[in-house]
Amino acid sequence: MTRLIAIAATTAVILLIGITYYMTTLSGDDDQFAQCRASSVAGGAGQIGGPFTLVDETGKTVTDKDVIDKPALIYFGYTFCPDICPLDAARNAEAVEILESRGTMVKPVFISIDPARDTPEMLAEFTEYLHPRMVGLTGTQEQVKAASQAYRTFYQAQKPAEGEEDLYLVDHTTMSYLTLPEHGFVEFFRRDVTAEQMADRIQCFIDAS
Repeated sequence: MTRLIAIAATTAVILLIGITYYMTTLSGDDDQFAQCRASSVAGGAGQIGGPFTLVDETGKTVTDKDVIDKPALIYFGYTFCPDICPLDAARNAEAVEILESRGTMVKPVFISIDPARDTPEMLAEFTEYLHPRMVGLTGTQEQVKAASQAYRTFYQAQKPAEGEEDLYLVDHTTMSYLTLPEHGFVEFFRRDVTAEQMADRIQCFIDAS
């Protein structure tokens, strides 16, 4: 578990630097969301996010256009995750609840990076427990990889112990991504952001859009 935490922490730092690079070097100075950002990172990262095709909890094939039909908060994880994913997804669900109480609707989305085990049925049970409007997505290995690459995320399954091939952990990115239908990806949130802070920042982005 110590090794998992160390790898996840290192990966998160590397990805954060990468995303910051994309957002600062590939965007212009005219950032309509500048007042919403919690750091000095510039906005308009057109290199993050993009088209994807996945399978929803009912077994229906969907695209990014179907999923991001309203402001959406996207997280890449897996249902067998022992602690990190449930906590992050629960935090996201809480932020969505806070926003809904203010009259702002945001769609919580959970994309599995473990399609070998995460069937649509597994995702339906997982997301229903966390939030009734949370959308769970899986797909083929190729579909999931393409979605992950579109959002510049990382994941890698650990080698399971002999005789326990179905009992493995997956190292992965632990950030959440805010997307808007008319703008695509606009911001990411790290694990240390509280539900209240996330809700306030998301509200700012939606108001500014």
